[in-house]
Amino acid sequence: MRYLATVWLVLFMVLALLHPAPATAQQGAAAPEGAPDRPAPLVMATVERPPFSMRQGGELTGFSIDLMRAIAGEIGREVSFRMQPSFPAMFEAIHSGAVDGAVANISITAEREKVLDFTQPIFDAGLQIMVPAGEGAAGSILGALLRWELAASIGIAFLFLLAGGMLMWWFERGRQEYFDRPAREALFPAFWWALNLVVNGGFEERVARSWAGRVFSVFLVVASLFVVSFFVARITTVMTVQAISGTIESVSDLEGKRVATTEGSTASAYLAQRGIAHQRMADLEGVLAAFEAGELDAVVFDSPILAWYLQSEGAGKGHLVGTVFRRESYGIALDQGSPLDEEFNRALLVLRENGTYERIRRKWFGPGQ
Repeated sequence: MRYLATVWLVLFMVLALLHPAPATAQQGAAAPEGAPDRPAPLVMATVERPPFSMRQGGELTGFSIDLMRAIAGEIGREVSFRMQPSFPAMFEAIHSGAVDGAVANISITAEREKVLDFTQPIFDAGLQIMVPAGEGAAGSILGALLRWELAASIGIAFLFLLAGGMLMWWFERGRQEYFDRPAREALFPAFWWALNLVVNGGFEERVARSWAGRVFSVFLVVASLFVVSFFVARITTVMTVQAISGTIESVSDLEGKRVATTEGSTASAYLAQRGIAHQRMADLEGVLAAFEAGELDAVVFDSPILAWYLQSEGAGKGHLVGTVFRRESYGIALDQGSPLDEEFNRALLVLRENGTYERIRRKWFGPGQ
């Protein structure tokens, strides 16, 4: 009997070692077998920058938003977005750990690389200048022709010719048939006669016959030399001044103009490097509002964003001038040392290889971008 009791005790101890403790069993019940741990959703900061990120019908959309969702899907993560008021606020959210990263039209620069990590480029762009509608070379000429100084000069010339023609009518009426008509009917014929005298030297068959008319004709021809010279000089001066001070075709023409861009942007940094005074506004909405109100001569910003604005709500309010300058690439911004950098880059390579990236790009920018 003692031998059997010993055997049963040994078997009981073996079974106790082979089976998990009750606490361990309960812990296993909290995570059912075959159910993998789901990684936490990504939280990405962004800003309002059509067509890269924007709200349409209450939904967040745009090139960068669509691409970020595709990246998250590729690495098996869900993603949500937190709209920020500005780029500095977006970067601060990264540094504070409130978000995993940021995506929009974020230019990759050496200065930003000091405090952030970036993925490989997701879009290539650059800066461009937007001016109000009617500005530029053609607008400058039209503007010069419509200036009040030039209009006043033209008006004085017309009055001079009309007065000279009517004075000749006074001298010549009753002496030749052309001037033999009432004053009201003689207004245009007299003006036309004076205009031909100044431009062509007069009509051979309508030479003044009175002594006073001949003296006045000579005076009118001599005086017209000075009038025409003054008139041409005035036009030249007005158009030259307008061309020098009014035309914006490149960055070199921005000196002394009312220029604006957003605070903390690469456009602001570029203008500061060139020594060009400009207004730094908190957000793009404020810049565009000032532009539409006629308070600015030019806006310097990312070319694709300005082009989108002019094709949508800014249609007819301005146009782009010059070529794209200061070429730059956009990337996804992450905190320094973030493990997401490698994951995002691998996902981007996959999306480029399987055509997903190209489909998203064409959706927002068409085949020619």
